[in-house]
Amino acid sequence: MEDYIPVCFDFSARSGVIKPMNGVNNGPACSEVRGDPGNLEAYTALEIPFARYHDAAFCAHYDWEFTVDVHRIFRDFSADENAPASYSFKATDVYVARTFRAGTEPFYRLGCNIEHGEKNGTFPPPDFEKWARICEHIIRHYTEGWADGFTYGIRYWEIWNEPDCVNPDGSNPCWQGTAGQFLDFFETAARHLKASFPHLKIGGPAFTTLWGERQRGMLAELGLRKVPLDFVSYHGYGCEPKDFEALIRYAREQIDLCGYPDAEAILNEWNYIHGWLGADWKYSLRTEKNLKGASYIAACMAVGQNAPVDMLMYYDARPCVMNGLFDTDTLEPLPGYYAFAMFRELRRLGGCVPAEQNHTEGIYACAASDGEAGAILLTHFEDSEDAPVKWVRADCSNICRGGKIRAEYWLLDDGHRMTRIRDEIFTADAFSLYLEMPLYTSWLIRLVPQK
Repeated sequence: MEDYIPVCFDFSARSGVIKPMNGVNNGPACSEVRGDPGNLEAYTALEIPFARYHDAAFCAHYDWEFTVDVHRIFRDFSADENAPASYSFKATDVYVARTFRAGTEPFYRLGCNIEHGEKNGTFPPPDFEKWARICEHIIRHYTEGWADGFTYGIRYWEIWNEPDCVNPDGSNPCWQGTAGQFLDFFETAARHLKASFPHLKIGGPAFTTLWGERQRGMLAELGLRKVPLDFVSYHGYGCEPKDFEALIRYAREQIDLCGYPDAEAILNEWNYIHGWLGADWKYSLRTEKNLKGASYIAACMAVGQNAPVDMLMYYDARPCVMNGLFDTDTLEPLPGYYAFAMFRELRRLGGCVPAEQNHTEGIYACAASDGEAGAILLTHFEDSEDAPVKWVRADCSNICRGGKIRAEYWLLDDGHRMTRIRDEIFTADAFSLYLEMPLYTSWLIRLVPQK
């Protein structure tokens, strides 16, 4: 008999809600001109809560360089920012409408996509206050109908992206000024936008990480200046869910220490990265698209649910090399898509059920309940190619309550794409589910009350 790793779920001990750990960067991809629905239907089926608009201007499906970025909407900085004719909203209007059509709320990044080559939008604006007023008009276009606009419920507006990013050669692909200039710029924009829209969530600046002294120093300075922030955003790439959890906990501590205990902590770029250069980079890209990448997604969502972060946003749902959800060419679902589909089932139930577990075995879990039905997500992830099979015993209690429960076993592995494998019926108030979990295997167990 194999030694089973116990993971315990007491369904009477609900604690909080299932958080939006299944947000992404960017919306559905399709070509309406050619009548191609693209992945709109499959994207919609995932019930993605938020799509962060960053690097959208790299994508033909979103109309390339005419979309989202401030300098692409307001193309001549010398123009009158109060005149509707100074703005080009058409491409972004289509993109926003399509995102809402998928049932997803945009999380709008104000600024520019990353610029590894020629720099256009990442220079410090010549007039910080004017840039802030331009952003004000963009927000009014999408939330108050300004310039033949809309009254969408877009709540989150993020100022800039990765001002602290540094390439191996020392260059910065996201900000061409000094750190001091960025702090002045960010303060100007945040104060203006929060004063203009006290009911919206204004924040940023999407740090590459919060591990470093430089990043903590910038955030601490914003705190000393008492710059209003409804959320602090940061990024976290890596190859170990345990490190992902450590980053989340450390980031929350630093956000609190820097003067923002009430601000949301939003980790809005993450994915599997074994290394950014050479063979490690190529290995990372292959992994993001295969079963190992899917298991990493499930593990990080489980970690985030049980750690102090308010929202996760996977990078990237845009058709690109880092998209583990949809094939870049066909837009058909990849293994990572089904990890998102599994987490969707937890979100539908709403209430979080704490999982008693030990990550040293490479087993990651989270669970949910609506007070009647329940669901459990488990995955076996280790940053290895040959870790042995693990045997897991999921101990469940306080869900039957004198009735019957049907346990549906849904499997994601090399041969199954969230496939229903078997059912069992339980009548006891406490019972155990026994699972064989080879490396990178994920299980969703739906617990459905029976009459």
